[in-house]
Amino acid sequence: MKTPDDADRKGATNTDPLAQHLAAMGLPFMHQHYQQLARTAADKHWSHVDYLAELVNGEAAWRNDRSVKRRIKLARFPVRKTMDQFDWNWPTKINRLQIQNLFRLDFIAQRANVVLISGTGLGKSHIMNALGHAACLRGHSVLFTGAIDIVNALAAAHSAGAGIKNALRPYLRPQLLAIDELGYLPIDKFGADCLFQIISHRYERGATAITTNKVYKHWASIFNNDAVLTSALLDRLLHHAETVRIEGKSYRTKDQIEP
Repeated sequence: MKTPDDADRKGATNTDPLAQHLAAMGLPFMHQHYQQLARTAADKHWSHVDYLAELVNGEAAWRNDRSVKRRIKLARFPVRKTMDQFDWNWPTKINRLQIQNLFRLDFIAQRANVVLISGTGLGKSHIMNALGHAACLRGHSVLFTGAIDIVNALAAAHSAGAGIKNALRPYLRPQLLAIDELGYLPIDKFGADCLFQIISHRYERGATAITTNKVYKHWASIFNNDAVLTSALLDRLLHHAETVRIEGKSYRTKDQIEP
């Protein structure tokens, strides 16, 4: 038995085939705004082309906004950061022009890498987070994750009997993989092998950004003291890479340091 609402909806559909077509074609902005914009077009004496342009531009903007939100969600940022929030005056050494140039995002198109090296609390994770967010806005796919989170996820997949090849795929797909806090916690041989595979597979196929508290000569201590693996990894990582060095005291101690 049909309800009055069903009848009303059916009647609206029968008398408004344009709305039906726009909905069926998956054009939600046009579907919701074509009547309102038609009234505006009549009041302002727009041409047919101008009216159509307003509808199409609105639909395109709606789709772009939806795509950006989806990319940001898939990136899994722990928090969202921008460089407007960054205190450039706190580090004692930072190359501002170098960092600002990274936000052109040419390194993503070139499938190159960025390594940010500093002690704790100097904003390297903030910068990488902001780079990832800027990449999402520019249409790039991004995944932001901790180095230990990668190792733990792959170890869990391995323990569950899942193939490592399948478990590696989420880290190989994004145009930008952002690996945070490499070197803060020790990594066993399994974890070192997994990170090596990720860097190797992404070599000249996708951009990788890394934050670390260790200079390159100490990276063997990160990778289970395996000098051969570390050398091979650095060879691939640094072939097309830009290194950002930041020096100073932790920003998190700022309130205690300042009188």
